[in-house]
Amino acid sequence: MAPAPIALFAYRRPDHLRRCLEALQANNLASQSDLFIFSDAPRNSAAAQGVAQVRAMLKNVEGFASVNITERPENWGLAKSIIAGVTDLVGRFGRIIVVEDDLVTSPYFLTYMNDGLEVWRDREEVASIHGYFYPVRAPVPETFFLKGADCWGWATWKRAWDLFEPDGAKLLEQLRSLGLTRIFDRNGTYPYTQMLEDQIAGRNDSWAVRWYASAFLADRYTLYPGRSLVHNIGNDAQGTHAGATHRFDVKLSDNPVAVNAIPIREDPVILRSLEHYYHSLNPSLARRVASSLKRVFTTKRT
Repeated sequence: MAPAPIALFAYRRPDHLRRCLEALQANNLASQSDLFIFSDAPRNSAAAQGVAQVRAMLKNVEGFASVNITERPENWGLAKSIIAGVTDLVGRFGRIIVVEDDLVTSPYFLTYMNDGLEVWRDREEVASIHGYFYPVRAPVPETFFLKGADCWGWATWKRAWDLFEPDGAKLLEQLRSLGLTRIFDRNGTYPYTQMLEDQIAGRNDSWAVRWYASAFLADRYTLYPGRSLVHNIGNDAQGTHAGATHRFDVKLSDNPVAVNAIPIREDPVILRSLEHYYHSLNPSLARRVASSLKRVFTTKRT
């Protein structure tokens, strides 16, 4: 089977995009993969130069089986662009790998994603494959599951993306009626419920928190690697509402991550490690990390 198509979403950061593309081009399956790039239009005059530089760069992208570029004529914002782009591609191809322009990947990222899509394609309980995991201190296995979905280099199938609920109010009502908000917030360690409330109120336009909530409420799981295959370079204070932090930095795996059949359930030891990761932050650092995480899940762009 041919590799899954890659969707790459870009806006106005040419340096980040260059590093993202160079890393993808170095992947073992790049030359066999079709790349679909979605370039959003500038929201205002301040973004025009960056968008122009990005679009000039895209005209020379090579190293993939094909390169397909969509230049949005108007500013859609990241949420609308991702929702539309993913919906279109999974409708056409049945599966997809999704990357944003501030993600740098390991040479083994595409192999892991395609292996995950193949191994778990017929298991309805699995919503997606994810390429990044937080730098927790405790050891973790080669791969493992967490409930919900995630957004830093991921892959999914049409059957799972069909569960995506764009109405945040519906999601919040379900979480509250079922008494699941604390669990949804990783046992109270991160305010995802508040982020969903902010999306409903128009204070953010996050697609990611709705994707997480949609999969969580459907009792679906995401496969994570024990060694990260994605590094986010967008936490450098150059993005919208950005604050610089190194708290999410990881060493990209220089070896493949093996994808094998494992039980589809959350490991309580890994959950505790993730919760400890948040709790271990001192108050001032916690505020900065929360701000950065909120920026990841909230996508109004200027």
